[in-house]
Amino acid sequence: MTAVVSPTVVDRKSLDPRFVRSIEALLIPAGALIVSALLFAVFLLLLGKSPVQFFSLIWIGGFGSGFSIQNTLQRAAPLILTGLAFAIPARIGLTLLGAEGALVLGGFAAAAVAIPLVTNGMPSVIGLPIMAAAAMIAGGIWIGIAGWLRHYRGVNETISSLLLGYIAIAIMNFFVEGMLRDPASANKPSTMPIGDAYRIGAMPGTSVHWGLAAGLLLAAILYILMARTTFGFAARMTGGNVRAAQAQGLPVGMLVVACCAIAGACAGLAGFFEVAAVHGQANASLVAGYGFTGILVAFLARQNPLAIVPVAIMFGALAAAGGLVQRRMGMPDATVLVLQGIIFVVLLVSETFHGRIAFLQPRTGDRT
Repeated sequence: MTAVVSPTVVDRKSLDPRFVRSIEALLIPAGALIVSALLFAVFLLLLGKSPVQFFSLIWIGGFGSGFSIQNTLQRAAPLILTGLAFAIPARIGLTLLGAEGALVLGGFAAAAVAIPLVTNGMPSVIGLPIMAAAAMIAGGIWIGIAGWLRHYRGVNETISSLLLGYIAIAIMNFFVEGMLRDPASANKPSTMPIGDAYRIGAMPGTSVHWGLAAGLLLAAILYILMARTTFGFAARMTGGNVRAAQAQGLPVGMLVVACCAIAGACAGLAGFFEVAAVHGQANASLVAGYGFTGILVAFLARQNPLAIVPVAIMFGALAAAGGLVQRRMGMPDATVLVLQGIIFVVLLVSETFHGRIAFLQPRTGDRT
């Protein structure tokens, strides 16, 4: 008697691919954070320090009081904008590391434009939008150059954007230490102060400047742009397969440059708020590493503009608690940077697990 072999059947119901991607987007970064915390705990134990005390101080310094929360949100504001500056080009398949340079150049452009405006008595209601526009245009052009070089000249965007970042910092230093230097800035070369009239105050009832509100608004707008519009669909299609996008007649070059320009504008706006709300002038304090931390924020958020917000707040808490860790545990303020470095390395390794989590994959088998 001949055995009848039934067709291949699915032992486990096939899951919706979108559901699987959503679960992975939560589980894998969460697992990376847990592994990073465990590795850092081992690092602290080797130094004779208490991991429990360290993480409790991180919580206290980041969220333990109203002052701590506001300090965290203040530090999260530029991270949201620089995280967006990495996430938007990543949607089109580009890895850009130039947000730090765009932030610095944007902040310098805002401060430089403010000098004649303040001198001529321009009202701040007109001058501040001009400063913000100058910062966004400067940042957009700067990162847009990297996109143009990538598409039209075949230059690696990671290298070019990184080098452009260092060039932007050199340009700021050249002018700040030269023709635009304020003679009164003896210890730290700076541009002329923008004056109290041009300073952006805090949001009502808080000590957090309006850069946070701008970051939240931009995150929502860019999420809609990239997820709910034809522009975003075209950008995602280009990021998935450039040749297929070209075959469909999509303007790939325009999309690449546009995404890079949007990214640079976000970083430039962060520089504007650093000048108008924090420092009051352009100087070396603009080079604070927000652009590089923003890369880690975007990675952990899986380039989702909305997810960037809570991740930026988490890293803002780490930065806000650095001083407390230094005082209470007698450790350098750079200890937090070590933790960020571990998170980044573990996160890169965790990227290899996407699409490979066994219990989320359907299993098939033959049944006789």
